[in-house]
Amino acid sequence: MTQRSRRPQEQIEHRAPSECPVCGDQLAVIRLGCASCGTELVGVFRSCEFCALNEKETEMLRVFLSSRGNLREVEKYLGVSYPTARLRFAQLLEKLGLGEAAEPEATLTRDQILSEVASGALTPAEAQELISRLQ
Repeated sequence: MTQRSRRPQEQIEHRAPSECPVCGDQLAVIRLGCASCGTELVGVFRSCEFCALNEKETEMLRVFLSSRGNLREVEKYLGVSYPTARLRFAQLLEKLGLGEAAEPEATLTRDQILSEVASGALTPAEAQELISRLQ
């Protein structure tokens, strides 16, 4: 018997996915359960509008709210340029259905985008999206 199997099982909470891994459509909450007594509710439940955010987006929203809407504070926290912070916030608003489509940042050139990737301020996927908008 391994040491791992001798330990009592710990309740690990995972973040529920919001999109179907097969087709990409929105998942619906159909079962809720009480970990204490085992009661279960079955039906179609509306999910939280913020539940679709990943941990990185949730943290950015928390920083934005705690700084009372100051994007400069978000910029400092993320360690990115102001245009990048604005773009990420616009993407966050779009994901929540609260904003217009994120507009391409005319202030960022291809070289600036690559520089942000080199500094770690942008992920390669984010840079690819920005560069594709430039063309």
